[in-house]
Amino acid sequence: MKPSRRDDLIRAALDLFYKYGYNATGIERILATAGVAKPTLYRHFKSKDELILAALQRWDEDSRAWLRSEMEKRGHTPRERLLALYDVLGEWFATQGFQGCMFINAAVEFSEHDNPIHQAAASHKRRFAAYVRDLVAAAGAERPGEVTERLMIVMEGAIVTAHTKGAADAAYQARRLAEMILADSLDRSKTRARAVASA
Repeated sequence: MKPSRRDDLIRAALDLFYKYGYNATGIERILATAGVAKPTLYRHFKSKDELILAALQRWDEDSRAWLRSEMEKRGHTPRERLLALYDVLGEWFATQGFQGCMFINAAVEFSEHDNPIHQAAASHKRRFAAYVRDLVAAAGAERPGEVTERLMIVMEGAIVTAHTKGAADAAYQARRLAEMILADSLDRSKTRARAVASA
């Protein structure tokens, strides 16, 4: 099926926003890249902010599906899949043109918490965290909410470190921390289960 003009605009916007930022990318540049006239743009989107939201929604769906797929390819158990997340991040950090996370970048550029673009970025993080929490719970960790929060902080820290410092080993270091977080939680869970069984 031939992509629609709306899809052309979203794809062009995603690429440009990632490379150059949201505020620095003007409408004219998006139109030129997409090969779309201004009246066509405004038939689909009332404003640049609305286009940004549509681009983030598309990338939310695509990036979460990609991450889940890659984690599931690399790991058979919940624990293996959780640790595989950091292997996937490492491969992403090594790609040419890596410019950090589109959602972190959006939250920084639109920093007010009540801004719809900031809220869209935060929603993406919550959705992915829910998937991670399911894996943490399936792995048998104690207090899966707390463990998930720690793993997500490690993940976000690795992304920011890789972006700001060009640190190629950020994902490797993050994986080591994730291993310790999971080992601590799973060991406590096993200890408690043994205590209950022997009581």
